[in-house]
Amino acid sequence: MEHWGVATSGATILCDLDGTIYSSGVTVAGAGEAIRELRELGCVIRFLTNTDSRPEELIVSDLHARGIDVRPGELFTPVTAARRYLAAAGPVNVLPVVSSVLLESFAPYVGRDSDPITHVIAGDARDTLSYPLLDAAFRALRAGAQLIALQRGRYFKRADGDHIDTGAIVAALEYSSGSPAVLLGKPSQDFLRLAAESAGAEPHEVWIAGDDATTDIAMGNAAGATTVQVRTGKYPDQAVERATIRAVHEIDSIASLPALVAASGFRA
Repeated sequence: MEHWGVATSGATILCDLDGTIYSSGVTVAGAGEAIRELRELGCVIRFLTNTDSRPEELIVSDLHARGIDVRPGELFTPVTAARRYLAAAGPVNVLPVVSSVLLESFAPYVGRDSDPITHVIAGDARDTLSYPLLDAAFRALRAGAQLIALQRGRYFKRADGDHIDTGAIVAALEYSSGSPAVLLGKPSQDFLRLAAESAGAEPHEVWIAGDDATTDIAMGNAAGATTVQVRTGKYPDQAVERATIRAVHEIDSIASLPALVAASGFRA
């Protein structure tokens, strides 16, 4: 997933996944066709997601099963960013507070039990979270480890309703330890820059399509990007947030994005 493509003359589209390509577990009608049509327009596409519960290969497999054409190097997740961050940090010993399927992704950064913890990685830990794990993370932070937040989402949506998200774990560790977290996922400008540069673009040159005003749209607006709010996913929940965080464009769903891009004059 590390091979980067080369930009063409079309627009560079950074597309959210959960709430945009699929919502509450169900693929949004016309999502696959929209991605195909964007490619036909000559657009360069990157999928930029805060999903921190699964490794990249499982996300790609799920997208392919949904009929979404995602190609090598096009997916960016907080896990992608975290591995690059840790690789650049030099010798590290990580305590991962993450889901069981992600433990292998961080295994190369876990040292010996006798070594002091240098970084605590806080992510979706729905099947591993326990008091002993939280307390170990707290004690490591008090001893000087750095807190890394894969994302700060308050909740995520599934077919059976809303569920608590990673932001609650991050907030608990920040509050108890007094250590502010380094955020790697949306709305981090570093995360945006990582995806934009992989497509040969600057952050202000890209289009960002997403459902969450507080992450997708806020991140894009801060960079001067062309933001596109879709009315799926968290859209119905965020009337208050959208009063102050307004996208450049608003459309019913991702299915309407190719027509909007084409009308703006981007063609191959």
